[in-house]
Amino acid sequence: MKPEIVIRFSEEGDAIYLTKWLITPGALRWFPMFDLREVEDSVRFWMVNAKQNASLTAQLDGVVCGMALLNLQPYKKLSHQCLLSIIVDEEHRNKGVGTALLSELIRIAKENFHMEFLHLEVYEGNPAINLYRRFGFVEFGCQKHFIKDEGKYIGKIFMQRDL
Repeated sequence: MKPEIVIRFSEEGDAIYLTKWLITPGALRWFPMFDLREVEDSVRFWMVNAKQNASLTAQLDGVVCGMALLNLQPYKKLSHQCLLSIIVDEEHRNKGVGTALLSELIRIAKENFHMEFLHLEVYEGNPAINLYRRFGFVEFGCQKHFIKDEGKYIGKIFMQRDL
């Protein structure tokens, strides 16, 4: 039987999962945070947007396993576009969770927030790039020396898609 993926709006209690996923060894390679303090700051910001129903949580067979976020703009002149973020628990990757989250995030961006464009930032080597391409995101730029971690530079790729 195929596992059931349920997508719902994020709730305050989901912050604990987000924190756990972000501090998992290796996870911060794909995010700009460095330590627990920075992760906690990021999670607080994420949950502020969740209060506006701009964050989604995925459950696979009842287990919380991923989240996606629209980073809403507070300025009217920028309200037609949005940066998105997505994370899937390592144990639940390659099971359709990211696909389900991104599909629903695109839907609410169009229907609930009347977005015209979505964009994202992904680091070189991140396997999620393939997911974004499948959804029609195209690269529009790259910042080669964005992150410096343990003496190594990692580039940031900018991608976007029309809605």
